[in-house]
Amino acid sequence: MILSERATQVRTSASLKVTAKAEKMNMSGYNVINLGTGEVDIKTPAHITAAAVDAIEHNLPKYTAVEGIAELREAVCKKMYADRGLVYEPENVVITNGAKQALMNTIFSVVGQSDEVIISAPYWQSYVEIVLLAGGVPVIVYTRGEHGYKITAEELEKVYTDKTKAIIINSPNNPTGALCTEKELQAIADFAVEKDLIVISDEVYDKMIYSQKVKFLSIASLGEEIKKRTVIVNSPSKTYSMTPWRIGYSIADKNISKAMTRIQSHCTSNVNVVSQYAALAALKGNDECIDRLVNELKRRRDYMSQRISDIPYLRSIRPVGGLYILVNVSRLYGQEVSGITIKSGKDVAQILLSNYNVAVVSGDVFGCEDYIRLSFAASMESIIVGVNRIEKFIKQNF
Repeated sequence: MILSERATQVRTSASLKVTAKAEKMNMSGYNVINLGTGEVDIKTPAHITAAAVDAIEHNLPKYTAVEGIAELREAVCKKMYADRGLVYEPENVVITNGAKQALMNTIFSVVGQSDEVIISAPYWQSYVEIVLLAGGVPVIVYTRGEHGYKITAEELEKVYTDKTKAIIINSPNNPTGALCTEKELQAIADFAVEKDLIVISDEVYDKMIYSQKVKFLSIASLGEEIKKRTVIVNSPSKTYSMTPWRIGYSIADKNISKAMTRIQSHCTSNVNVVSQYAALAALKGNDECIDRLVNELKRRRDYMSQRISDIPYLRSIRPVGGLYILVNVSRLYGQEVSGITIKSGKDVAQILLSNYNVAVVSGDVFGCEDYIRLSFAASMESIIVGVNRIEKFIKQNF
């Protein structure tokens, strides 16, 4: 059987692949600690699940509008105004099956064949894969540690061509945890306006910030010109512990939103109605559950970050936001462990899973092969055991 070029060029999601392998090993009795997935172990808040039960019991219609129920789109608009001071109408909003579908809708709507999309590395793997699926060309800018792993206007200028169509930004970033400042976002905004580009702003981790010295800012807040060019992608999945509910949303210029609705109508149609009413309860509720979640994640981040920094040969930067810590493992290169000569983060990830029952994601899928990514979304118990095993790996072999 001959598959399409599109099917053969796309790679499986690395984090999902690691999770599947860890689950398979656990079913075989290996007791694998999974520090690879960005799924918080805390239950969905009770008021959200209660809204879902209420929706089921009241026998709500089986289908909704493709773009989502009006009440939920209105709630997204009110949330954007309350949190960012941004004014949108329900027609700007499309409710999607997770943030990933919002990204796919967006990229398929604005990126044509051979159009170039600028993506800064380290990046979330799906950005690259979705651009490729749409027939576009990912243009990777490898950011530097001295710039906090954030893209600069000078770097954008170097890679810009007459085929450049869009820029993808992610702040706080997966996998670095970096948060863009207003000055940094303004430079990107000025560049996008000057070059007539679309900015796709992935804001899924907007609430997960662990320092009072900094705050989240959406690039769309920097004036009407950049707002018109910005597509915001977000989801209650991380913020409200709703990853299994598979719901997200995009906010964009009405013409782009109409295009995304047309695409979604031939793909998945509407998001299931139960998840829509659950998300409505999440967005209309107060932020107490978010505050509790962020405080707990900060505790886990602080512990994991400190433990990793205390382990010889490993280097990391404490993330400002997000759910992950990038760990540089290049000082391990050249050492042979269990027949594997370590040459990359991928080798380290393989050894940790096979020999120490710890699942992490190798950095090559994020465009940074000298790293592994650890998630502090796991329970504190799992984090303690997982880091202990990583420390054991280092002490036994180096």
